Amino acid sequence: MSTDRLIRVEIDDSALPPATPEMEQERRVAVFDLLEDNSIRLPARGGAAAPAGPYALTLAVRDRRLVFDLRSEQDDPCAEFHLSMGPLRQVVKDYFQICESYFEAVRRLPPAQIEAIDMARRGIHNEGARTLQERLDGKAEIDIDTSRRLFTLICALIAD
Repeated sequence: MSTDRLIRVEIDDSALPPATPEMEQERRVAVFDLLEDNSIRLPARGGAAAPAGPYALTLAVRDRRLVFDLRSEQDDPCAEFHLSMGPLRQVVKDYFQICESYFEAVRRLPPAQIEAIDMARRGIHNEGARTLQERLDGKAEIDIDTSRRLFTLICALIAD
């Protein structure tokens, strides 16, 4: 099995409002999905080899920044990076809005219209994943599926 992967994901929500039971469930599902299949590799920096995985990730929001804290299995620091939420804010907002439309459509619209809204939802989700990959460029290499799962977790983390 590859060592370029996450083996543990924790959420530090101490700086956020208390999560509702629904938000907690969304987070648990997002973490489970991420741990089931992921790929992450840290690049070499400053002439030093990249810290070897597998990694434990703690994801947090501090000072309106998204914080990725990656550690080894033995809890040794491997990398920490802080991303501005600005570039993700609009796509997260769009994603929440389209999800609301989708859930409303499921209750009252015919299948063809639901499918069209679902395609738009997936498109926005993919846009969020690509934006996340761009924001992580030079910090961590992740494939598109891992980025999609991380985007889902970030949405579940910052939902209010």
